[in-house]
Amino acid sequence: MSQDLKDKAITYLRSLEQGNWATARAMCAETATVWHNDGKGEQTIEENIKGMQGQIDAIESMRHDIIRQFSQPDEVLQQHVVHVATKNGMRGQVHAAV
Repeated sequence: MSQDLKDKAITYLRSLEQGNWATARAMCAETATVWHNDGKGEQTIEENIKGMQGQIDAIESMRHDIIRQFSQPDEVLQQHVVHVATKNGMRGQVHAAV
């Protein structure tokens, strides 16, 4: 079970990288929320995906490099770095834990 959940977490990130929003959304519970440490609080998964969709035209590439992944039955803790390259030449990265 825990390997299946670990694989699902990876598949979710790869779906985001490819802009496959429907697949990513289908992998989340109806009550799923996303919290970012920017002081804006939680947002629904729909709001989060819509925000990514709104930025995708400016993005040349996006890659999630997984640093660590731990699992127990029914839960996964993952640390990753999101690398983003925009079409105008900007490069950046964000460290995240989910």
